[in-house]
Amino acid sequence: MADLHGLCFTTPRPWSTVEFTDILNQRGVFSVSAASGFALGRALAGEVELLTLAVDPAHRRCGTGARLLAQFEQAARARQSTEAFLEVADDNAAARALYARAGYVQVGQRPGYYQPKTGPAIPALILRKAL
Repeated sequence: MADLHGLCFTTPRPWSTVEFTDILNQRGVFSVSAASGFALGRALAGEVELLTLAVDPAHRRCGTGARLLAQFEQAARARQSTEAFLEVADDNAAARALYARAGYVQVGQRPGYYQPKTGPAIPALILRKAL
């Protein structure tokens, strides 16, 4: 997971193997995966949070992200989640479009949440979807 995450994310930085191990050992955490990607989330108290969704850059724009998101939502429903939340960088147009097509709507914002190596901080948009 860490290797693929490293290919997909640079802001603020990719997660390490140790961080993934720690997250995967937390209560309610689950993942769904495909050969070229994965979605990782946490389901607790009727809600699920999509922590990260990563698709190999060589396999993007082929529907993999949409399929992973649908599988993630199905797995969340199986865990009795009735609503899903996620955060996405305001400047990540491709991810924002994916989530909008899947029915996610903005319910909040975290100003200056993502800090790139150079340039101004990027807001995180908080998105929600009823499952």
